[in-house]
Amino acid sequence: MPVPAASVVPNEIVTLDEALAALAAEREKVLELTRERDHLRTSHERLRLELELLKRRIFIAKAERVDTRQLEMEFAATLAELDRLAGTTPAALRGDGGDGANDTPKGPRKAPTGRRDLRTLPLEEERVEIDDPIFEKLVAEGRAERFDFEESCKLAFKRGGYRRLVVARVKYRVIDQNGESQIETAPMPPECFERSLAAPSVLAHVATEKLCDGLPLNRIESRATREGVDLDRGTMSRWLEDAGATAGATVVAAMKKEALSTAFCIATDATGIRVQPEKRADGARQPCRRGHYFVLIADKDHVLFEYTPKESSAFVAETFKGYQGYVQADAKNVYDVLFRMPKKPPDDPAKKEEVGCWSHLRRGLWEAAVCLKSAVARQGLARISRIFDLDDAWRSEHPEKIHRLRDEHLRVHIDAFFDWAEAEYGKVQHERGMLRSALGYAVRQREALRRVLDDGRLILENNRSERALRKIATGRKAWLFVGSDGHAQSAANLLSLIASARLLDIEPEGYLRDLFRVLPHWPRDRYLELAPKYWLETRSRLDYRELAKELGPLTIPSPLGRPPEEQPPAR
Repeated sequence: MPVPAASVVPNEIVTLDEALAALAAEREKVLELTRERDHLRTSHERLRLELELLKRRIFIAKAERVDTRQLEMEFAATLAELDRLAGTTPAALRGDGGDGANDTPKGPRKAPTGRRDLRTLPLEEERVEIDDPIFEKLVAEGRAERFDFEESCKLAFKRGGYRRLVVARVKYRVIDQNGESQIETAPMPPECFERSLAAPSVLAHVATEKLCDGLPLNRIESRATREGVDLDRGTMSRWLEDAGATAGATVVAAMKKEALSTAFCIATDATGIRVQPEKRADGARQPCRRGHYFVLIADKDHVLFEYTPKESSAFVAETFKGYQGYVQADAKNVYDVLFRMPKKPPDDPAKKEEVGCWSHLRRGLWEAAVCLKSAVARQGLARISRIFDLDDAWRSEHPEKIHRLRDEHLRVHIDAFFDWAEAEYGKVQHERGMLRSALGYAVRQREALRRVLDDGRLILENNRSERALRKIATGRKAWLFVGSDGHAQSAANLLSLIASARLLDIEPEGYLRDLFRVLPHWPRDRYLELAPKYWLETRSRLDYRELAKELGPLTIPSPLGRPPEEQPPAR
């Protein structure tokens, strides 16, 4: 019997619906696989670019080298229009005129055998005789006589090698009224570290070799051995810890107090350091932990290093507490506590203004340019290069004139750069990658980067902070780690003195030698006079013959900046 047509049609419709559903499911599966493929391609491309950037940083060069002439040719029309609006010319950028245009395994440690005898070492000898003014007066009156010396030795250093410093304190035989004789010895003069083997010159030499020249203590020990001096690294480590702690509680503390109270702008940055862990009770080994060094550069006066076990906003807030002025830093979030209004009333009401770093901005664009071959990134580099060249043309001028010239000629370039950056960022803000990161940095940091237009004393970049941290970055490759948090802060204090001396063109080893010579005699309320900023003036007012001696009395001059007063007695 034939099947009615009315029953065939619904069956065909059901079959077609099933086929369409299956086709839709297949299409959805294809779309899902396509999306997964595109996601994997994007992730692969991003990883490839990151690998290329790492290879370039490790094997090629870390410097952000770029052919500025090629960039100027590529974007000649854009730069020419900006120059016309800013009232500048290529000749002005060249500086024509000044008008605006212009180890082995260790065995058990040997037990100490007492104070070593430096007389057995083949060293040049220098002698310092210490007398007593009271007994010298008795000698002159015939009531006492000089008959011998009580001698001890210290290790001293001068250019050309170590030498033996003989400290000869006069012995006196005194005849009393009963005719009996008594023996008295002239007292030791004040020292930074009593009974220490090291004279001020050796302390300065070891500190400079490690913290200025990057030599680890085992190499300094090896060099001393070649010169005939048995000087172990453990002893030098204790010297450095004591010297750094003493300097930190005296001169460095005075430097920081002045910097926070008077500085116009403080530039800051941070880097990591490995810290040797404490020994466990079971003797098991454990890896080094990580600490951080912050550097603070207060104008052209002081360079201060601060150590913290943890890089945190709380440490940054405490470090800058009480300071009011400009702070130049990168956009790391630990600095936000200084510039962003907290939810609760701040503990430190002093206002701080954020100054951005154009070098950090330029770095992101350079990475995008060399890895992505991005024309947008290259144009950003060309614009920033023109800003740097223009600002460099009048950097030697007075700050007031720099401010005026920036307002007349540089503002146009900066405003145009950020307008361009915001427009380009809108095109890529939904795409992950180096270009979005670089342009996003510019958009988010716009106000901080424009702060350079506020005052002629501000500068475009924070490279001076990175240069100051380079001593730590290169030194840790040699000495690897610090012994403890206390050692780290002691090293930071010595680094502060060395870096400040170098900032002011003072030879750091000579400065540290003089500092440790003078410090035990100096009044407690005048430690700032010993800071590198004031040292040349202070040194000129000291008796050079007294200062040349490693030990002995020292005449303290009147305070700096005050009328001359009666000189205090020699101590």
